[in-house]
Amino acid sequence: MQTLQATPVIFEIIVLIFSIIIHEISHGYVAELLGDPTARLQGRLTLNPLKHIDPIGSILVPIITAFSGFAFGWAKPVPYNPYNLKNRRTGELLIAAAGPASNFLIAFVFGLFIRFGIGGSIIFLQLCGYIVLINISLAVFNLIPFPPLDGSKILFAAFPQSPHWMQIRRNIEQYSIFLVLILVIFLWQFITPIIPAFFYVFTGVQI
Repeated sequence: MQTLQATPVIFEIIVLIFSIIIHEISHGYVAELLGDPTARLQGRLTLNPLKHIDPIGSILVPIITAFSGFAFGWAKPVPYNPYNLKNRRTGELLIAAAGPASNFLIAFVFGLFIRFGIGGSIIFLQLCGYIVLINISLAVFNLIPFPPLDGSKILFAAFPQSPHWMQIRRNIEQYSIFLVLILVIFLWQFITPIIPAFFYVFTGVQI
């Protein structure tokens, strides 16, 4: 799979954009199932990129990072109203987990093509490998318990829903941009070894 590095930049960006769109839509669909129609009412339960694109996170950052070796970015978060949920505590956990779960599901499906050689063409299987890789990366990154990533929402949902803990959460979340910067600059190098392990689990191929 070493030739994945030769994957055209445009393909990287397209895969990234639609992967993060599916990630965000998944949040909205689970919220809808749990009683909150906010995402649907705002027209966000669609694959139309225009409804999800963030000028910086979906265009500028992916282009810059793609040329530096590996495309990365984000879409506009799909909104939900926690007060509409049937069970606010469980609901928040399930909504947060839905995004990374959707990326793992995409990785699993395309990993099957690689594992069983479906499609035949080496180029096709290499492209499937890139789809698997970028979706694993998105899932792993978003599961890190740093606000505003999904992992932090999953973690906070396990905390007592008392005013004291809610205030602590708000205090932490107001510095979320700095926490993510710390993660990317200092900690990401320690997390990236997890990605090849997941890639092997989904595809049976080592990278």
